[in-house]
Amino acid sequence: MNLEQPAQQDCVLVEVLKRQGAIPFVKTNVPQSLLNYDCSNPIYGQTLNPQNLQKTPGGSSGGEGALIGGGGSLLGLGTDIGGSIRIPASFCGICGFKPTAGRLSLQGVTPTFRGQKSVLASPGPMAKDVDSLALCMQALLCNHMFTLDPTVPPIPFNVQVYKTSKPLRIGYLETDGFSQPSPSMARGIREVKALLEQAGHTLVPYTPPKISYVISELLVRGILADGGTTLLKKLEEGPLDRCLRDQVLFYYLPNWLKKTLSFLLKPVFPRMSTILSAMCGVGSVPDLWKQHAAVEDYIHETIADWRRCNIDVLLCPVIGPAYNFFYCSKLFTVVAYTMLYNLLTFPAGVVPVSTVTAEDEEELRHFKGIYQDPWDRLFKQAVSGGEGLPVAVQCVALPWQDELCLNFMKEVEQLVKQSRM
Repeated sequence: MNLEQPAQQDCVLVEVLKRQGAIPFVKTNVPQSLLNYDCSNPIYGQTLNPQNLQKTPGGSSGGEGALIGGGGSLLGLGTDIGGSIRIPASFCGICGFKPTAGRLSLQGVTPTFRGQKSVLASPGPMAKDVDSLALCMQALLCNHMFTLDPTVPPIPFNVQVYKTSKPLRIGYLETDGFSQPSPSMARGIREVKALLEQAGHTLVPYTPPKISYVISELLVRGILADGGTTLLKKLEEGPLDRCLRDQVLFYYLPNWLKKTLSFLLKPVFPRMSTILSAMCGVGSVPDLWKQHAAVEDYIHETIADWRRCNIDVLLCPVIGPAYNFFYCSKLFTVVAYTMLYNLLTFPAGVVPVSTVTAEDEEELRHFKGIYQDPWDRLFKQAVSGGEGLPVAVQCVALPWQDELCLNFMKEVEQLVKQSRM
């Protein structure tokens, strides 16, 4: 989409890291359009997962995840608007961190399209361990970055919070109630929950509010507020990659047909029905403002919910294990496990905790899903054949508590390491 349009200068984050001695040595592969969690495009082709070459590394920062997961780099930067740091980290067995929206500068970073404000992107680090993520954040959150981009709040990295060892009150969930996790995803949460309880932390069940409404009306209708027009306009300039084809197929349909199909599918495929309706976008500027207001209301409602439950952080699933090829574009709603925290602007990170076992694969044979619809069946196919692949969990904190989120990630990482001794 931006072929033969090279940047004229480094983005702020690269400039800051270079001054501190970092040596950028490669740009890694991404999916066409970036709005996809596979990693293929018509120019460079399909990136493979270093843990299993028959699997995708995830996306959109999939090339970075594959390079670090394969031992080719110590540290990388990705961008994340729906899980594009966290999903490759999960698929490739590394750590990835999406900071609070606005904590790091996006100046000089080229998005798919500008002006979309419902679901915000964040740049962030990817590495083999949590300490490397924290070191990168500490290096970036400096006066040099605050001077280059005065729109970023001048909040230095709080090392004391990162290194604190106080017990936490942790909310946890195995499922969001909309997409059933794979057996290994759920097992990862159960095992980490047990380790955290043994270490003296308090674990309390938690359910994100109104998840069905959020996925269709806030996530999909927000990102596709224009009905996909801007994205399709950009895709007119070249061939369409196979990894994107199934995803954008519905964007091409006129709104009257989307609404008709939504109505017809409601009794037999309710999830697809609501998503098709949301793909029509918002329709008018007043409706866009209402949609933005609804996002703000949901953020405040969720924060109030955390306060009611008196939780410091949240332990929740991240998509995994790595998919077989060409399923990412067919399975959008499962991305809610990660995209929810872009909508909320909460910091969130991923830590590998296990690998897929033969028992997980056997349990997957009996997987039905919550709705037992075509998407549940596709998800079962996507994650099949994953024995030995990495299993990760996701750690989340409230906005601007990035150091606490990293502290929680570090605690999970250490407890998992100790459990293997």
